[in-house]
Amino acid sequence: MDKQPLHESQCLPFSEVKPLTEADASALHQHLHTDWHIDDHTLGRTFRFSNYHETMAFANAVAYIAHAQDHHPDMVVRYRECRIDYTTHAVNALTRNDFICAARIDRLSLENH
Repeated sequence: MDKQPLHESQCLPFSEVKPLTEADASALHQHLHTDWHIDDHTLGRTFRFSNYHETMAFANAVAYIAHAQDHHPDMVVRYRECRIDYTTHAVNALTRNDFICAARIDRLSLENH
């Protein structure tokens, strides 16, 4: 495993990613906020906000991270919440890329709350 903090790591191209073992996914999960959950090859978390403006600002910041890393989550945006779900569709499993993006989102969340 890479020693660089997840939030400072870069996602690998899809041609280079490999599915994580359950043990590796569990180890990476320990570096994320406790609200992230692993369920059926998906890493997900729901973020709550005071108003729609904050929710949309967050969703746009997540979109920026996704574009910069070329790794895009499934997102559900509601008035005061945003659900983020990561999986790597190319391998139908969790990969390090999912955890890198989640860690970057955690960092974003810490900076804005």
